[in-house]
Amino acid sequence: MDLQRTLQSVKNHADWISLRHVTEKTTLRSYRDEKPDRNQISYDDGVMVEVLVNGHFGYAGTSDISDAGIRKAADRAVLMARSAVDKKAFNFTLEQRPQSQGRYKSPVIKPLDSFSAKEISDIFVDANKAMKVSDKIVSRQATAMIVETHFYSISSSGSEMEQNFSIVSTDFSATAAEGSEFQTRTENGGLARCFQVGAEIFDRVSILERSRRVAEEAVELLTSENCPNETMDLLLAPDQMTLQVHESIGHPLEYDRILGDERNYAGWSFVKPQDFGTLQYGSKLMNVTFDPTVQDAMASYAFDDSGNKATKEFLIREGKLERGLGGLESQARLKLPGVANTRSSSWNRAPIDRMANINLEPGTSRLEDMIASVERGVFMMANKSWSIDDYRNKFQFGCEYAKLIENGQLTKTLKNPNYRGITVPFWNSLKAVSQARETYGSPFCGKGEPNQVIRVGHTTPYCLFANIEVFGA
Repeated sequence: MDLQRTLQSVKNHADWISLRHVTEKTTLRSYRDEKPDRNQISYDDGVMVEVLVNGHFGYAGTSDISDAGIRKAADRAVLMARSAVDKKAFNFTLEQRPQSQGRYKSPVIKPLDSFSAKEISDIFVDANKAMKVSDKIVSRQATAMIVETHFYSISSSGSEMEQNFSIVSTDFSATAAEGSEFQTRTENGGLARCFQVGAEIFDRVSILERSRRVAEEAVELLTSENCPNETMDLLLAPDQMTLQVHESIGHPLEYDRILGDERNYAGWSFVKPQDFGTLQYGSKLMNVTFDPTVQDAMASYAFDDSGNKATKEFLIREGKLERGLGGLESQARLKLPGVANTRSSSWNRAPIDRMANINLEPGTSRLEDMIASVERGVFMMANKSWSIDDYRNKFQFGCEYAKLIENGQLTKTLKNPNYRGITVPFWNSLKAVSQARETYGSPFCGKGEPNQVIRVGHTTPYCLFANIEVFGA
């Protein structure tokens, strides 16, 4: 395949045209109770053709990456654009597709092929063994997903972008049972340790320590008390803060939701265009950034799929809403500043407004001081369940593991901890943010019709909230 040659043969089909070639290899390795559960490799390869005709974008993807196949897709994209031009939502120009050139590559210390399948399997078998801390452990699992992706995009206006991603996510879980009581503890509540990284992530000592802790806490939960039903201070660990940021900040700030594009499928948002620059989203301790430049985070990149250069931008500064998550198309429609987040999940999807790395910036508090400041509260970690309404406003989250805080001390372990709130009052109750923070991510953020499952990242600190409604099972 010579994409440059193909572009020359189709570039006069439309006012503007781009070809985006995506190849992806996904490897899944999973061991359950010391036996292979999933060992598979999948490949994906195709080209997305994007055209601009009379101010309207059209798309057609193809897995036939021959010259003839791509030309056929180009004809189809032009036909799609022309057939819908009378119903276009906005008259787009090349300002929404800037000329960009550049390269990006994930930071990798050890290449992924430096670790054999057998070496990974041996570590995961040992992790399964490490989780057998008690006869009450009835199920153990260790999983890794390894994704290697290559994006290459060129356009008739002279853009040329190449981005190579090496992504690894791991998770370890154990289920304990006694009588009719079951408790499962995962490493991070299903929000995997996801990084742009190489084989250096498969560190045996670290994996065995983390696996053993997961199993010990699963057994501990069997005999723990339920979380009390009270209104009290709530301290959330970074792994739970990841989901809190994702659901109650990331999604409601997406411009296509605010515009109503996503209302039918994934819901819209309580945020209004006039809220930007005026809404006190949270307390003055709340600082949130969009930052695809973080070195090893899950959703770092140099350019989004429109060719917009990725830069760090404040979304919320000292609690005030400044900027939303919208690419160049949505920015033009709303006449509001946005970010470089026009992203697609693969070659067979058109790019839409998506989260990337949405981070809660660190504060000035030490975790031990935050705990010491609480007279009565709950410290929750690792997400177990979540529910949030179509406006991304009212929510209810459950966690796997918690500790009661009494008179500034962590005391008894609590099981089945939950909390609920409403987005803006909840964030305005934020009263302490830690200096320390951790990075997590999810490979499975779904949105769009047809659905797109995309990778997102979040770096979050420990956060203390005042007067939150918590409850048990």
